[in-house]
Amino acid sequence: MKRYLFIVLLLSVFGFQYSACFAKANKQVVVLSCDLHCQGCCDKIMKNIAFEKGVKDIVCDLETKTVTVTFDANKTDVPTLLKAFEKIHKPAEVVSQPKSAVSPQKSDKTDAETGASTPY
Repeated sequence: MKRYLFIVLLLSVFGFQYSACFAKANKQVVVLSCDLHCQGCCDKIMKNIAFEKGVKDIVCDLETKTVTVTFDANKTDVPTLLKAFEKIHKPAEVVSQPKSAVSPQKSDKTDAETGASTPY
């Protein structure tokens, strides 16, 4: 009986950890306009914003003065990111709204080819 309870307990602990490891992240990408003067400005953004909760990737572009941030929408959002930019004295504005980092694939087949019917 003790062995049975131990096995059930062990499986439940590892089951929760397994499901937490494979939880789907809701990755989104937002492009922000920021006043970037030099590489030092980019380095400041990269060092500070990278540690914000949910931020997965940052790309600074000095020529267009934009910062592209890939983040997990389950952990953070755009207003929180904008506040983080204000904290480091680099206010930013949204250039493009957040969009999914992984775009869904479209099927090239029509309804006639797949045999699907149109609902009325």
